[in-house]
Amino acid sequence: QVQLAESGGGLVQAGGSLRLSCAASGRTFSIYHMGWFRQAPGKEREFVATIRRSAAYYADSVKGRFTISRDNGKNTVYLEMNSLKPEDTAVYYCAADPIYYGSNYLQYDYWGQGTQVTVSS
Repeated sequence: QVQLAESGGGLVQAGGSLRLSCAASGRTFSIYHMGWFRQAPGKEREFVATIRRSAAYYADSVKGRFTISRDNGKNTVYLEMNSLKPEDTAVYYCAADPIYYGSNYLQYDYWGQGTQVTVSS
């Protein structure tokens, strides 16, 4: 089992940057596939990015602007967000799963509590 805790959210102007962190408990962090998702008010949770070892892929809406990475020594996954847009405003969640690697949020077993990202125009 793993517990996740996000941090790094906040208020930023359009065009700005933020880096989100997700700290995981447990000694077997390296075996988990990690994902970032987001949910805006009134909308379904949507895929942002996922990483397995060093292989990553992204939603089209964030490709070229966001970068997911992980540090297994620190049990942490990051989401570097650049060129932020007002439509990026949402609660951002990290997720983990020992088997599933993909964009379907229903397949991830473990979730953090989320961190709010607000991008002003």
